[in-house]
Amino acid sequence: MAAGALLTVCVLSATALRTGFGLHTVSAIYGETIDISCGHGQEKPDGLLFGKWKYEQPDGNAVFVATRSAVKNRTSFDDVPEYNGRLDLSENYTLSISNARITDEKRFVCMLITEENVFEVPSLVKVFILSFIHLWSFVQVGDCISKDSYPDTNITWYRNGHVLFPVDGESSKERNSTSGLHNIRSSLQYMSSKNDIDAQFSCAVAYYMPNGMAVMESDPVVFDIYYPTEKVTIHVQSPKKTIKEGDDITLKCIGNGNPPPQEFLFYLPGQEEGIRSSSAYHITDIKRNATGDYKCSLLNKVMIASTMVTVHYLDLSLTPSGDITKQIGDSLSVSCIPSASKNVSVTWMKPRIKLSKKTNTDGKSKTIFYEVDGFPKPEVQCVSLGNGVYLNKTEETTLSNGRYAAKIIISPEENVTIICSAENKLGKESHSLNISAISIPEPVEPNDRSGESNDHAKLIVGIVVGLLLAALVAGLAYWIYIKRSSSASKHVGKELGNTEENKKLEENNHKSEA
Repeated sequence: MAAGALLTVCVLSATALRTGFGLHTVSAIYGETIDISCGHGQEKPDGLLFGKWKYEQPDGNAVFVATRSAVKNRTSFDDVPEYNGRLDLSENYTLSISNARITDEKRFVCMLITEENVFEVPSLVKVFILSFIHLWSFVQVGDCISKDSYPDTNITWYRNGHVLFPVDGESSKERNSTSGLHNIRSSLQYMSSKNDIDAQFSCAVAYYMPNGMAVMESDPVVFDIYYPTEKVTIHVQSPKKTIKEGDDITLKCIGNGNPPPQEFLFYLPGQEEGIRSSSAYHITDIKRNATGDYKCSLLNKVMIASTMVTVHYLDLSLTPSGDITKQIGDSLSVSCIPSASKNVSVTWMKPRIKLSKKTNTDGKSKTIFYEVDGFPKPEVQCVSLGNGVYLNKTEETTLSNGRYAAKIIISPEENVTIICSAENKLGKESHSLNISAISIPEPVEPNDRSGESNDHAKLIVGIVVGLLLAALVAGLAYWIYIKRSSSASKHVGKELGNTEENKKLEENNHKSEA
């Protein structure tokens, strides 16, 4: 056909079914055991009474196959001919179907019944046979068919876009006797390995056109490659890096096969019998005596993996304990004995607070520093005794283990006493510090009345000069008076010598001065 060729890829193997809407799909190999978990590793509901399994028929009717009582821990199986002797129901309600058949491709539903509700967990079972590529198996991957082509075409196989050389398989060519067109088929035989996981296989047909060679490619096909589990690993999942007494942990067991194992046997320390569970085994409120070697294996008890779990704990015994009364000067001996999962050191600590102060460079504020030691971490409060106001402190900084510091900045206008108290559940300690007031100089008023000040100065000088002159006049008058009195007394005494006359003379002298 000059216009080209019609390319059809007929693949003999298929990929695993991937369904939407969260429906869980269980893949099984024909003839092996089908394990269908109930809840897919999720916690079972509280107040569980019993669990039941059923499958749905094409007409929509349900057929019950197994029941397990959570109260009596007893399992019973319904009389279903195709499943008689093929079922097992584990303690965690996983349904196992031995000798998988094509007819087991059904929708199975696990029902968990409580007093108040019924929880249903559906799973779709797919059974695969030799149409899958098995590890190291030499199988026919598929056929690449070119129909109604002319002239002859060439078929090439690709893996991830690279040509497969040599092409193992068979090629055949048929010619239509009526139309003369060719049908060409190429079958690929391929030896698979783990490197072929997610590999894309395709083929291309090259054919001749009037303007030259043309190529038509098929859509790529990805195959599921089955291979057995070769290694089992066990991991401990915990919310914290270190497991301590009372924590919840989960043991996770993983097999590296495809499909991966759905169930394992878990072995607790000192127990020889394994506990059958899904890939996750949960332990709540773990105790210190649970320290030990935990193991898991496949159900056939081969390929055992182990891990060491250490449950850490710490107990302290104080002797003597409680309230103790002693007189001042008595001695007291106290012992602290630790019991722990590993070596520990004991440190003795007292709640203690230390205060210091300094005047800041601005001269307007002072800083009070405190350092506090204690365990548990003490709470510190500082108060001013003058007004009873609690003082704000900066955020505490850690100086060392159990030692903290902060500072308080104040501007006291009068002398105050600061008291800081440190307190934890073991006790309380307080220290005080006297803080002097900040000295603030009186403000100087601006000299904006110079003229008036000069007038005042002149007035003061005038008053002082006037007073000096008055004093001088008074002194001069007094001197004259003394001189006159002295001369008159001498003259009268000589002339008269009479006391009576002297008195009269004195009186006359005073009158004349007045």
